[in-house]
Amino acid sequence: MSDLATMRTDVIGSLLRPERLKQARHRFDAGDADAAELRAVEEDCIREAVALQEGAGLGVVTDGEFRRLNFQDSFGACVEGFRSTAPRMEILENQSRHGKALQRWDVHRDVEAGCRYVQIDAPGYTAYVDEPSIEAMRRRGEDPDANLERSIAADNRLLEAFGDAVSGIHLCRGNQRSMWHREGAYDAVAERLFGGLKHRRLLLEYDSERAGGFEPLRFVPKGTVVVLGLVSTKVPELESVDDLKRRIDDAARFLPLEQLAVSPQCGFSSDVVGNLITPDDQKRKLDRVVETSRQVWG
Repeated sequence: MSDLATMRTDVIGSLLRPERLKQARHRFDAGDADAAELRAVEEDCIREAVALQEGAGLGVVTDGEFRRLNFQDSFGACVEGFRSTAPRMEILENQSRHGKALQRWDVHRDVEAGCRYVQIDAPGYTAYVDEPSIEAMRRRGEDPDANLERSIAADNRLLEAFGDAVSGIHLCRGNQRSMWHREGAYDAVAERLFGGLKHRRLLLEYDSERAGGFEPLRFVPKGTVVVLGLVSTKVPELESVDDLKRRIDDAARFLPLEQLAVSPQCGFSSDVVGNLITPDDQKRKLDRVVETSRQVWG
């Protein structure tokens, strides 16, 4: 694969689920289709998703999380005592608000299968920049600073399983049905978080003022690439290339341009329902990421 140190585009996790994939999942949940039938539809849709991303010119592609009902769905398959209720598709479609976000990882299987780039989705870290979340920790008798240090140490221990695969971590502020869950600038934790995490790519949401400015990027160590999540997956409006280039220039005041890349801010569909945009909106945004990267980095 191409050298990720020079890869100027990225994509995070999920894509909008095609309607026929949703219908196949409904049939499976109802007992009207077996696992083989569902898997055949999943594989067909995944091939189309990869073609979409390759057609846009992205250097990194994802399967869209098409085998999952949500970004953390695989957790239940590998943890004893974890239970979920069926039909899960119906439950997700009828949910009206965010559930609690957890940090969940299972990387051994991917690395053993030959994956050279593994992304970790880490919504937990944005709790340390969000005042209501910090206050909730304190009410529980917890020390947010100690929690943060333990989280960084645990994350770095996880990387021992990666071998020579490149690791990236996405710091998510919430992404479900075009809603967000947390807000706050990186400033208060940037030195400990950016300097402490040993991931080689930091995928940071910078799609709105909720993330603050780019000044905290000065704490990113040499050799680490920051993927700027500038293109919103929450709204259909398409960002202009000029605005994106201006924001990349602003970020380059604090971190060299050769340590920067660009991506959508998050996935387009953290669960099967997806954000309030269309497949055409999604395609235009993926195209815009690539168009911007070519104009900035060539």
